[in-house]
Amino acid sequence: MKGLNPALRAAACLLFLSSAGININAADSPSSRFDGPAELPRVFVKSALADTPAPGNVRVVKQGDNLQEAINSANCGDTLKLQAGAVFQGLYRLPNKSCDDSHWIVLRSAAPDESLPAEGTRITPCYAGVASLPSRPDYHCAAPRNVMAKIEFAGKSSSGPIMFLTGANHYRFFGLEITRTDSSASITALAAVDQDGTAHHVIFDRVWVHGTAQSETRRGVALSWMTNVAIVDSYFSDFHCVAGTGSCTDAQTMSAGGGDHPEGPFKVLNNFLEASGENVMFGGRGANTTPTDIEIRRNHLFKPMIWMPGQTGFVGGFNGHPFIVKNHFELKNAQRVLFEDNLLENTWGGFTQAGFSIVLSAKNQSARCPICQVTDVTIRFIKIINVGNAFQIANSLDAGGPSAAGERYSIHDVLIDGVHSKEYQAFGLFALIMSIQPPLRDVQIEHVTSSPVPRFILSILATNPQKMSNFTFANNILSSDQNAEVGSAGGGTQNCAVQPERKGPQGVFNDCFEHSTFTHNLIVGGANWPPGNILVKDYAAAGVRMNHAGKGNYSLCRQKDEECKKPSLAIGAASDGKDIGADVDAIEKRLDAVN
Repeated sequence: MKGLNPALRAAACLLFLSSAGININAADSPSSRFDGPAELPRVFVKSALADTPAPGNVRVVKQGDNLQEAINSANCGDTLKLQAGAVFQGLYRLPNKSCDDSHWIVLRSAAPDESLPAEGTRITPCYAGVASLPSRPDYHCAAPRNVMAKIEFAGKSSSGPIMFLTGANHYRFFGLEITRTDSSASITALAAVDQDGTAHHVIFDRVWVHGTAQSETRRGVALSWMTNVAIVDSYFSDFHCVAGTGSCTDAQTMSAGGGDHPEGPFKVLNNFLEASGENVMFGGRGANTTPTDIEIRRNHLFKPMIWMPGQTGFVGGFNGHPFIVKNHFELKNAQRVLFEDNLLENTWGGFTQAGFSIVLSAKNQSARCPICQVTDVTIRFIKIINVGNAFQIANSLDAGGPSAAGERYSIHDVLIDGVHSKEYQAFGLFALIMSIQPPLRDVQIEHVTSSPVPRFILSILATNPQKMSNFTFANNILSSDQNAEVGSAGGGTQNCAVQPERKGPQGVFNDCFEHSTFTHNLIVGGANWPPGNILVKDYAAAGVRMNHAGKGNYSLCRQKDEECKKPSLAIGAASDGKDIGADVDAIEKRLDAVN
């Protein structure tokens, strides 16, 4: 390959690796900087054990020993092995020791490596001796055994048990249970940076981070004021705020996006992430910086149904009030985000939100964040199950005026199985699209397959004189349970989507969008869509398989059989020559190891 130019040499190398069966993540390839209009992350956090050497001394810390003293006396490159099964209760401060990439400090369980999950394998509460958790997915624990060391916070408020002091760096946590005592105390975060401080190069690897079943634990890891952080192969559970009487409203497994210090890059890879508010959130507070270069891949974002009032086995706060449930994934301030190969399951309305799974909505935060933006977001190869609504994509005004930007979104290869409305106190939409200020632009929604939604496929509110531009809605398989597939989200006569029942989809698109494309969609039960779309009466006519006792796998009929009358009209009919709809087989294969 010596005679080839660099670009051809790189392509030849990739071809060789692919033919050898070696999987190359497209996001790591220099030739794949963009997905449609969205720029992918420029920097990816290195989190492998090989990338975090600790060649120094090893010290065993037993129950009853002074863990803080051990942390204080550790040198760069040292490993602290905490006795398996032991409990270390307190607030532990991680100081700045001016370490480097060749000398990490590791805090880990003293259990031998072979008794813990291998690198790249998600840990579960089974390794803390817990065989199962109620209403959670089975994590297949045949022989529960406590081989983790527990670090526990007993404070009456604030954050702990992990506190990073200013400048803390190069810490790796492995094989630990990080939690709080079961009490009525409202805890802000189990791991956070000290007030007005910063931290960098931190890895949470195969840890169980959790609150307790009924107490208020607002956050697992507060990522604000941190850079170069990875959370991998871990299990987060029981993060929630109590409605009506609680001291918080939004609970997350992790969040960032507030303050004056740079934030990112971040890696969130192969985790179980459970929280009542937003399972993962960036933004939502006053800030002068934007979190950048965020990789969120191969995670299961989950809310247990026992948190829904009226469900058998209902669990709420100590006083019986329910937890405040909102969304799975929300961005209010973030740039260059890759959200890929994730499973999002269960969310409903009834509080200040209406059960949206994914929300992209830059917010000024009442003039505390005029620089807030949500830009360059790629969402691909994901599955959404059992929600009140799928997407909210909104550039709106709050009391502080407009945000800086909300644009350049690439959403494709999404499978949606189960959208509800009244019983979930939700709207029952595929997508709510809002464009007030600044105008929404450069959005692609392609290759989505969804079960029927109870109300509108698109509900639109746009009042800015400038139309939404460069909006591509193509190659999707969608259906509405009611006659009108496109509706108004309010706003009176100022809304371009006013009287959608009179205008029909074609008229609404003409009035609300410019330089935009609505084509090659297969709309079940649709009418009055622009030319170039396929309109059929039902899924059978569409040639889409609907089985599994009311839940479908939504694959396309490729030949006539007992279930299929004829091959699907969607085969090879997309504008790019592919099948219309999501690549269902690829999504299911990629998610095999996620749930």
